Amino acid sequence: MDIPKARAATRRWFLKQCSVGVGQLALGALLARDGLASAPSRTLARGERAPHFAPKAKRVLYLHMAGSPSQIDLLDAKPKLQELNGEVVPESLIAGERFAFISASPKILASPYSFARHGQSGQEISELLPHLAGVADELAIVRSMHTDQFNHGPAQIYMNTGHFRIGRPSMGAWLSYGLGSENEDLPAFVVLLSGDFAPSGGSSCWGSGFLPTIHQGVRFRSYGDPVLFLSNPDGVDGATRRRSIDAINALNTIQLEDVGDPEIATRIAQYEMAFRMQTSVPELQDLRSEPQAVLDLYGAEPGRPSFANNCLLARRLLERGTRFVQIYHWGWDTHGSGPGDDIIKALPERCQETDRACAALLIDLKRRGLLEDTLVVWGGEFGRTPMNEERNGSTYLGRDHHRRCFTMWLAGAGIRPGITIGATDELGYDIVEDPISVNDLHATMLHLLGLDHEKLVYRYQGRDFRLTDVAGVVVDKLLA
Repeated sequence: MDIPKARAATRRWFLKQCSVGVGQLALGALLARDGLASAPSRTLARGERAPHFAPKAKRVLYLHMAGSPSQIDLLDAKPKLQELNGEVVPESLIAGERFAFISASPKILASPYSFARHGQSGQEISELLPHLAGVADELAIVRSMHTDQFNHGPAQIYMNTGHFRIGRPSMGAWLSYGLGSENEDLPAFVVLLSGDFAPSGGSSCWGSGFLPTIHQGVRFRSYGDPVLFLSNPDGVDGATRRRSIDAINALNTIQLEDVGDPEIATRIAQYEMAFRMQTSVPELQDLRSEPQAVLDLYGAEPGRPSFANNCLLARRLLERGTRFVQIYHWGWDTHGSGPGDDIIKALPERCQETDRACAALLIDLKRRGLLEDTLVVWGGEFGRTPMNEERNGSTYLGRDHHRRCFTMWLAGAGIRPGITIGATDELGYDIVEDPISVNDLHATMLHLLGLDHEKLVYRYQGRDFRLTDVAGVVVDKLLA
């Protein structure tokens, strides 16, 4: 071997001299930025990518109730609990079960709230959700969801990424990668937060994992600066900012040509997106432009942080072409350790904060012709137990985490409206009909978006990864 010649054939030489040189690598990275490379099938307009087959949905609105609502008090009525209220749960039922906080022999806890049937479909909904009851015929209620996780952080990450460990791409990131964006002036994936705390899983719930970072969720706010650090500082005008970005991107381009790192192309794209957003986002975020009747429908108050404002902002994002909007609202962790987290005071407060706006979204999207191709999903990361937690002898009423069964609802594009799928036993402890896993939910959502969950893959460290990992089946009963 000619050692000097071998040493001369460096990686940099290879990238510059070979026919697949860095210019083509950079082009590929920039095309991937706009969703034009590695598309599932043929390319559509700039920024969009064609799905595997004809989709029913073009976009997703995911309402994540962080902390996990009590299905037994909201959407899965259990009359048997009234009969057994206060009795010690049979040991045979909970033998070998792991709970987050329950210990010893817990007692059955009946719901203090009444249920009634609503709409032509006869959906059974709690008195705590009167506005949702008004749109009952739009809902597909799934009472047989289950998960592998019973602590908030891992369960939220699992619900959003298909895996309980940090590092996998979130669902919104997968959709951005698989379908691209409909609006080059806005991110394909936007996240909105409300409630006292952020989700326990943190930004990993909307991260891009090993996908290019252009696909990660961008956090918006419905008040103040819509995106932190987006506005120009005092003394800097648009022309000055444009010159700064041009200079920075010129340096980044030189670095990209030198090393061929696709993340540098992402950085260039993000600078350009941020500059365009300085014009597009303030108009988007100005809820005062909405008619008073619309503000009243949602219960929105411009200028104040709230779930209602986030819902109205979400609708504005969806109609402008954002692919995936996710709203997190914290506060549903009703353990009953005190008045701030019991099902007598805290649970009604969470329902009052969210019920009106959730129903308004379905009404508003439908009358604008958007519900027919927008998939709306509502739910938490797991369920709550049919037993009273009574942590440390607490006299407040509350329920512990429960992985075996919980309830979600879906509406909109491709969903059979007015149906209930799955069932739990008479105590609401276990599933007895049509169990649906987190992976099944993800497979179904991707299917509605025209994506085969087994074909939407990304090769990383020598293995093809997907949102549904190695599991998941499409739930046909949900499909219209």
